[in-house]
Amino acid sequence: MSSAEDLEKYESDLELALYREYRDVISIFKYVVETDRRFYLCNAVDVKVRSETGDAYFEVSMTDAWVWDIYRPARFAKSVKVLTFKDVNVEELQDSDVKPPTGD
Repeated sequence: MSSAEDLEKYESDLELALYREYRDVISIFKYVVETDRRFYLCNAVDVKVRSETGDAYFEVSMTDAWVWDIYRPARFAKSVKVLTFKDVNVEELQDSDVKPPTGD
């Protein structure tokens, strides 16, 4: 990469490829999980509130997961565990939610 424009184009291409992969795989997952750092698709999710040190935090366990991360070479994971002090959003996908747009 020789310039900022080249880097920007490279990252744009990566983002487009990631979106296309997301569009292709969303139909095989049951849940969408959003944390402060990542976006996941998964087939099983368990959220527990922990407070061993006095401060409450969330322990999020997922199985059969796909991670939205542009720089991650392997986005599929058998199991994922996330610990966070921030909000966690879990949504169950409906059949109508998993019909992605057909255009590029």
